[in-house]
Amino acid sequence: MGAAMGKSGNTLLDSLPSTQGTLHVVMLGLDSAGKTTALYRLKFDQYLNTVPTIGFNCEKVRGSCGRAKGASFLVWDVGGQEKLRPLWRSYTRCTDGIVFVVDSVDVDRMEEAKMELMRTAKCPDNQGVPVLILANKQDLPGAKEPKELEKLLGLYELSPTYIPQSHHSHQQQHQQQQHPNNSLNSSNSSQCSGCSSNTTATINSLSSSSAATTASNNSNNSSQQQISSSSVTSSPSTTNQHLQSSCCSGISGSSSSSSSNNHSTNVPIKNWHIQPACAITGEGLQEGLEALYEMIIRKRKLSKQHKKKR
Repeated sequence: MGAAMGKSGNTLLDSLPSTQGTLHVVMLGLDSAGKTTALYRLKFDQYLNTVPTIGFNCEKVRGSCGRAKGASFLVWDVGGQEKLRPLWRSYTRCTDGIVFVVDSVDVDRMEEAKMELMRTAKCPDNQGVPVLILANKQDLPGAKEPKELEKLLGLYELSPTYIPQSHHSHQQQHQQQQHPNNSLNSSNSSQCSGCSSNTTATINSLSSSSAATTASNNSNNSSQQQISSSSVTSSPSTTNQHLQSSCCSGISGSSSSSSSNNHSTNVPIKNWHIQPACAITGEGLQEGLEALYEMIIRKRKLSKQHKKKR
């Protein structure tokens, strides 16, 4: 089936998207992982006996659950033999999403699957492209659970997508826009008033000590008394201005630093999802398609926001 469909030009033309809403998805994985079985289970909702794919299969499938219900996917199933893997890159260029099918039972080839997955996901053309890992053959004894496969495949080595905190805390910023600087002004005024009271107490203390010093030195000449008196008289206003300036500038500096940190912080968002599945029975396939759809939509929204900021 795979060879016939791969060589048929009419089948390829018939499967091309007819609407702009069709999402382009590439299905990859090692040979015998169950890619073609999963594709035709999604297409016809029944099990079809398949043969190893030499070349590729291309089918349009529709989501049937969750947010992906009614969404159209053009899925390219590419052969997984070692001699065909160098061709994967030409299929993943400009794709909306990648489905990587893994045989959950074949632990001996898990390192090989990891190597091919990393090579594909870390390709410069595929940076940020959502990846759905289908943990196939979960119905068989000895199948590894998704948590085990996450470690075996090194999924946390995949680069996350970063969202600026300004987008992440949009609601908080909206509230600040409705009541601009109220909390900041009240905080600053209270801190400044505290600084002013402390400054006044300090000045009074300095004045008292200076007056005592002046009284004890009455035996000195009049010029010394004038100097002492003038220093005491000028000291409060100078000290008051200096301390208030330092206090307020410190508050302003900390506020601007906090504001700068809020805008510069980025929030990492995972752009992969692992889905336990069984291609023969169809369990988990539509759920995985829904997860991939949500990741694709999220990526498109982030791209639009980034373009608007520019």
